[in-house]
Amino acid sequence: MTIEPLAIYIHWPYCKSKCPYCDFFKRVQKNVPQEEIIRFYLKELDFYHRLLPERRICSVFFGGGTPSLIAPENVNRLLEHAFKLWESAANAEISLEANPNSEYPNMFRQLRRAGINRLSLGVQALNDNDLRFLGRTHNLRQALHSIDEVLQNFENHSMDLIYARPTQTLDDWQKELEQAAAFGFKHLSLYQLSIEEGTLFYKKNVHPLDEDDAATMYNHTVDYLRLHNYPRYEISNFAPLEYESVHNKCYWEGGDYIGIGESAHGRLKINNKFYAVDNPPTTGAFPVQRHKEILTAEERAEELLIMGLRLQKGIDKSRFKNLCGLDFDGFINQTNAADLERLGLIINNKQCLAATDAGFLLLDNIIARLCP
Repeated sequence: MTIEPLAIYIHWPYCKSKCPYCDFFKRVQKNVPQEEIIRFYLKELDFYHRLLPERRICSVFFGGGTPSLIAPENVNRLLEHAFKLWESAANAEISLEANPNSEYPNMFRQLRRAGINRLSLGVQALNDNDLRFLGRTHNLRQALHSIDEVLQNFENHSMDLIYARPTQTLDDWQKELEQAAAFGFKHLSLYQLSIEEGTLFYKKNVHPLDEDDAATMYNHTVDYLRLHNYPRYEISNFAPLEYESVHNKCYWEGGDYIGIGESAHGRLKINNKFYAVDNPPTTGAFPVQRHKEILTAEERAEELLIMGLRLQKGIDKSRFKNLCGLDFDGFINQTNAADLERLGLIINNKQCLAATDAGFLLLDNIIARLCP
């Protein structure tokens, strides 16, 4: 019997402050009851093991929020418990997102000892002015020091940067790109700044960079990184094949994953039914109330389309049918697909459908037109 892979997302929604561009669910809280929360997380792992006993862990991802606020011994408790419940793939990826300013002495060394084997560092900008603008709690000196420590303590690592800041020029961004490519990270995640409703930037009427300038910046980024051994494999992520994120590809390729913690969510296939499991934000009390619903084949197919087109390789039509039971060509709007192909925005053949370089700039529009 084939043992299906399972990814585990552990959400730590707590932060010391909230960045003005952030539209994710966060709790800005100083005194976090870690022991209470960790006990709840352990019980959640037990619940999912009863639901899915025969699985093999392919990845664990600590996201947030600021998961580097979790004490390393608690990171280790969660990992040890998960690996007691399920067997693990030999190359299981264990990731954690961290801020550059250390929360305790030798933070990165301690996280490595706790079981983290891939560290994602949220640098966001490589100059002090823009770090202040983005509301980051670290400065460039701290960022550079943390970069050195991450590279020393981990063999697999990633760095996040935000580009298309309101006053940023292409020359400004080129300097940061050159630095980023020279550090030696195995993976880069580069996100275009967007001003979302409800954020502090939105309330302060901060305007994003002009769309044409942002598109030029994005295309330049893709071309530059491709020449420096960071090919684009997803719309915002760049890495050689062997360092593509195992965990995030689970989302994009439609794999099964569970979400632990407040505001986390999961997607599961159980007895040939597709489930969406969400943990809606609460008043902060525990336990978090779990919400589970069955997805129709059409709803599952739409999610696979939305997520899969983010990938450079696009959607494998055979895999699509295996995951949702629907024929891909029968599901999408074929009239619009033909128009998009004629415009050079997608590649569509018997095996797959993928966005072109020009198509990545219009991905939301392409997805809307392909959905039935």
